[in-house]
Amino acid sequence: MMHAYRSHTCAQLNASNVGQDIRLSGWVHRVRDHGGVLFIDLRDHYGITQVLADSDSPAFKDLEKVRAEWVIRIDGTVKARDASLVNPKLPTGEIEVYARSMEVLGASDELPMPVFGEVDYPEETRLTYRFLDLRRDKLHANMMLRSNVVRSIRNRMWDQGFNEFQTPIITASSPEGARDFLVPSRLHPGKFYALPQAPQQFKQLIMVSGFDKYFQIAPCFRDEDPRADRSPTDFYQLDIEMSFVKQEDVFAAVQPVVQGIFEEFGRGKKVDTDWPLIAYNDALKWYGSDKPDLRNPIKMQDVSEHFRGSGFAIFAKLLESEGNEVRAIPAPTGGSRKFCDRMNAFAQAQGLPGMGYIFWRKRDEAAAKDKTREAISELVNAAVKGLPTDGILEKHAAPSIEELQLVMGRIVEAVGQNDIEKAKFLQNAYFGDFEAAGPLAKNIGPERTEAIRVQLNLGEGDAAFFLGGKPEAFQAVAGRARNEIGNELGLSETDTFRFAWIVDFPMFEKDDEGKIDFSHNPFSMPQGGMEALQGNPLDVYAYQYDLACNGYELISGGIRNHKPEIMYKAFEIAGYPNDEVNKRFGGMVKAFKYGAPPHGGCAAGIDRIVMLLADEANIREVIMFPMNQRAEDLLMNAPSEPMNEQLRELHLRVIPKD
Repeated sequence: MMHAYRSHTCAQLNASNVGQDIRLSGWVHRVRDHGGVLFIDLRDHYGITQVLADSDSPAFKDLEKVRAEWVIRIDGTVKARDASLVNPKLPTGEIEVYARSMEVLGASDELPMPVFGEVDYPEETRLTYRFLDLRRDKLHANMMLRSNVVRSIRNRMWDQGFNEFQTPIITASSPEGARDFLVPSRLHPGKFYALPQAPQQFKQLIMVSGFDKYFQIAPCFRDEDPRADRSPTDFYQLDIEMSFVKQEDVFAAVQPVVQGIFEEFGRGKKVDTDWPLIAYNDALKWYGSDKPDLRNPIKMQDVSEHFRGSGFAIFAKLLESEGNEVRAIPAPTGGSRKFCDRMNAFAQAQGLPGMGYIFWRKRDEAAAKDKTREAISELVNAAVKGLPTDGILEKHAAPSIEELQLVMGRIVEAVGQNDIEKAKFLQNAYFGDFEAAGPLAKNIGPERTEAIRVQLNLGEGDAAFFLGGKPEAFQAVAGRARNEIGNELGLSETDTFRFAWIVDFPMFEKDDEGKIDFSHNPFSMPQGGMEALQGNPLDVYAYQYDLACNGYELISGGIRNHKPEIMYKAFEIAGYPNDEVNKRFGGMVKAFKYGAPPHGGCAAGIDRIVMLLADEANIREVIMFPMNQRAEDLLMNAPSEPMNEQLRELHLRVIPKD
């Protein structure tokens, strides 16, 4: 007896089934009327099968009535397609089903948005009708990718000797760096639970309880402002903790899992196996970000010394103040005035006055001689008329004969002192193959521009851009400019996943009001232990680390502070007295007093991993039922107003917004 709804899925039938009577159920993906012959693409979770009916079919009149996204059942016979009509893109492309009967299982109203094709509809519409949006091929594939990634992660963690444990969802509030979602208690009026920002304390308690390797695919809840790569309410992470480990042990356990996932689901992209360790401060200096995109080979450098006391007054003046720097962004192949002007406009769009630049071209000896003649002629004319001669040489970008003689004299002197490096440097600066161009080059002169070119390892057809001031004020824009330059010039790889561990995060930072606070996870062990906490807090580094991939933070973790006395001291520096620590983290502090092992771990963002693997720029494209940018669920109408009865039970009153 045939099943009530289907004998096969819409992806199963092939040439071996020709002649069989079958039953299919699914959604009407597309209807095509070819004048007396109806073709219907029938779709289910697994794939698509083409159904046809002509005027001789008993189902023809019923099938004429169906519309897109109706759910129907088809009984029919499998037929082979003509060789010229075979569709190699479909698993069922060799056959079609001749319909003999049809039953409507679920009719559909007129659609508010199409399912067939990848039409770009407003996000508000897509989220309101998410169940329709999820029927689209791309989103359906993204959700299946996510499911398969999670399954693979679980298998890989078990294979590595980790055990999966679940931790509470209703718990106490904890300062994890974001706002809590609070849950009022009915049984304890005036008191509140919190949804966990992460299972941080519980996973550490699992280690204190004697378990060795823990993992969990954990839901986390944070009341955060939304971003394209972050959900504003909840997300899932691969949560990991290990006992008796150092930082490198965590890295060794995590890399095979993450690398394996990207190799399995990366759709042929290269997965880099060499994961460098980059200090946090170096990452900011070189890449302008603590989550650098290493597909871009550009590495920024400090070039302050070349501008100190130079003719470029803006940078020279900046460098007189302590803490200011000038950084260069090398731009190989970017040596055209048009490109330099475009990047200058980019910096202005980012809120900066602009970026200085130098570009190098092949030295034109004939032009240089002409410019020297022009300069000498103008000098003589000015002298005859009694006019000032300052700036004439710079204007023509050509050294005078006297200057040439002076340079030659310095070269001869360097050779005489056997300082061949200096002699070669001066030779290249004034007579070499490359000539620096641009307003900055004119201001600082050939020797400084040559020193910059040598430091940045640039040559003909290359450029460099410059930003100055306090690094914290410009390095984020510098990082964005680095990415823009890499993409514009085609320097960045497009088919690779590149990873890096960012290490040595500062333990503390100063907020806008000058108060010392934790800069990252408050439960990390300070490097140097208690002794390190006796000095300047801003000089203390933590055993805290992140894994960056292609410009995104995928993992954050640390070696934990498992000693109560060091924990008390760290929180004291951040303004939390002992009684506050006991009140907020009483369970963990108490546990640490009864024999806590050294332990550490990390958490990897599942949503972000899938977003990278799916090559999506927006995290909502890989979450089944996401919130919108205003943290609203448009499908389920959340958040919603509670009923008065609910408020009374919870002893709450809503104060109207002004």
